[in-house]
Amino acid sequence: MKPFFLSLLLVLPALAADSPPPILLDKAGVKNLGIETVEAAETTFEETAFALGRIEEIPSNHAVLSSRISGRILEMMAFEGDVVTAGQPLVRVESRQPGNPPPSVVLNAPIGGLVSAAHVRLGEPVEPEKELLDVSDLTEVLAVARVPEHLAGKLKPGETRAHIRLAALGGEALDGTLLRFGTSADRESGTIDAIFRVPNPGLRMRPGMRAEFSVVLSKRENVMSVPREALQGDPASRVVYVKDFDLPNAFRKSPVRIGRMNDRFVEILGGLFPGDEVVTTGSYALGFAAGSGPSLKEALDAAHGHEHNADGSEMSAAQKTAKAAGKGEDHDHAAPSPLLTRFFMASTAILFVLLVAVSMAKPRPARPETSETT
Repeated sequence: MKPFFLSLLLVLPALAADSPPPILLDKAGVKNLGIETVEAAETTFEETAFALGRIEEIPSNHAVLSSRISGRILEMMAFEGDVVTAGQPLVRVESRQPGNPPPSVVLNAPIGGLVSAAHVRLGEPVEPEKELLDVSDLTEVLAVARVPEHLAGKLKPGETRAHIRLAALGGEALDGTLLRFGTSADRESGTIDAIFRVPNPGLRMRPGMRAEFSVVLSKRENVMSVPREALQGDPASRVVYVKDFDLPNAFRKSPVRIGRMNDRFVEILGGLFPGDEVVTTGSYALGFAAGSGPSLKEALDAAHGHEHNADGSEMSAAQKTAKAAGKGEDHDHAAPSPLLTRFFMASTAILFVLLVAVSMAKPRPARPETSETT
């Protein structure tokens, strides 16, 4: 059966030679699908590892408000959830010393930040050892990732970076730098805490929030890559949609070979060239779009300034002569598609090879035995 497989290797490239026609849309179709493109280019590609973790406050950025005298809360000027500045009056405490009125003292914020907890209410008695308010400076926070122990040797404090995502930030990612490791590992999960220092714009991150980490392990230069949302198809046959360089609002399906993936990009090993405009947003919907624009013939005629066949191929001299004589319509219907012609050629070749293989495999009749005479 070896000739059969050899014939397949020779015939199949002929079938694949004709790429599928482009998906033609009008301006409304492009807008409805929300089509967005990026230019394929060689960039710095990051090898990353995924980890889960949490947000914690920086211990040195936490302060407690307390009173040096015994008394009761006479006035509350800040409450839990308020953002205060350093030195801002927060609480007035009335002393237990006699007087009319009794003397009082105002307690000011020790640092600026968020009032994260309030332990007293108006009129409540207080003592010097009692905590009144907690104030946390959350302009920077700690993002603690639980990374596998075997990755710890690849991470360097002060150098390793991570892309950190939280539900509170939507799709935005913040970059943090590795500060240090935890003091001990978790035996059950085989992980160790990797602690990153992260800026907190808008104070949207709060202690206790869950976080997702893409820890950068290494970088490679001059790697062709595209955003992950551009990649479509099943794992065995990956494709991207590329904007046609010639036809307006037209997109072609391009098979690609992929390499590594990280949290944002996928490495492209083949199938794209630098400068190709790859569809990102709307690429999934393009796989189901039937096309809302002009026909392929109309689009090519408008782009090139001369007529084409319905399948997009160039009209031959005979076709042009026949059309000029008023027979172009009949000729177009009679002219077979190049793809259909190649399909019949391939089918005929495969059937011929099968017939040859069957004839060679048919057992030959045994020769009659002859006895020797003496």
